[in-house]
Amino acid sequence: MKIKPFDVEQWMDLYENDCTYNIAETCVDSLSLRELEELIGETGYFSNTLMDKRLTYGEIPGSKSFRKGVSGLFKNVSPENILSTNGAIGANFLALFTLIEPGDEIVSIVPTYQQHYSIPEALNANVKIIKLKKENNFLPDLDELRSAVTSKTKLICMNNPNNPTGALMSESKIMDIVKIAREADAYILCDEVYRHLNHEEGYAPSIVDLYEKGISSGSMSKVFSLAGLRLGWLVAPKELIEKAYDMRHYNMISCGMLDEAIAAKALEHKDKVLERNLKIIRENLQILDKWVEEEPHITYVRPKAGTTALLYYDMDIPSKTLCHDMMKSDGIMLVPGDCFEMGKSLRIGYAFNSEELEEGLHALSQYLRQFD
Repeated sequence: MKIKPFDVEQWMDLYENDCTYNIAETCVDSLSLRELEELIGETGYFSNTLMDKRLTYGEIPGSKSFRKGVSGLFKNVSPENILSTNGAIGANFLALFTLIEPGDEIVSIVPTYQQHYSIPEALNANVKIIKLKKENNFLPDLDELRSAVTSKTKLICMNNPNNPTGALMSESKIMDIVKIAREADAYILCDEVYRHLNHEEGYAPSIVDLYEKGISSGSMSKVFSLAGLRLGWLVAPKELIEKAYDMRHYNMISCGMLDEAIAAKALEHKDKVLERNLKIIRENLQILDKWVEEEPHITYVRPKAGTTALLYYDMDIPSKTLCHDMMKSDGIMLVPGDCFEMGKSLRIGYAFNSEELEEGLHALSQYLRQFD
């Protein structure tokens, strides 16, 4: 099977361990186990409960406590509709490999995580691309989507909130897309790895609570600051979960039982984790807002949710060239818009430590002064 290089992940591999200013990080400021214990008010919990566990495979589809915790993130989902996966990346991969056969018609809304179009292409599907536009605040053009979806369409791929732009579809917009999908009897795979991270009160409803053929992927990484667990979930109609479970046997037996135990505890106290993380992203967005307002070479569409945004610059330089140069000259790491086929732009992550964000933005401003 031939598949395109995964641009954004290759770029992160290239520089993230050697940069001085990492303003490309997409997770909300990561937690240690000690910090998680303190946050939930149960000091010593993990040492008391995990040290004596025998390290078996655990419950193969995912522990009952973990899947119960995940089900609490939705309105109408039972643990039987959930499979544990190795992150949201594993959930997306599993859903696509379970559903897609050569010749299937797939519609992918981009920019998005590259899995959503490169994997279907590698599986010899007929992939149609709908491009989000800056002038539309990176929200889908429904007329364009309606024209692309046909009676042959098997799957629509999207993510909400959007990576890399931070755009957020409202419930009414999602329902418009559901209507288009339902008329074609197509599934919708919605990568919801940033769901719950809204900059205003409330959060986007999940596709699985709005559509009978909705599929959701998510993880403990971005929203819950526990990327080191490498743990996510696939939520889908029961018949699809059963097929995905059969497929999953071919590339993993189970996720780690310790990972699932830690995640289950974090989900049990999800309100405390979310309160911490919403405070971080909302305060940091104010820092980014002020910086963009004062930086003459940069503009952006203010993100509505998530941890990332696209910064547009006015220099006539390809984004990969620019990012290579700023890394080599000043150790500043951003992700080129070219990794998302978005041209003269840079993806920034702004959800980590506020002081580090301010230091990185200051260094970026100093670098940009050469173009004044």
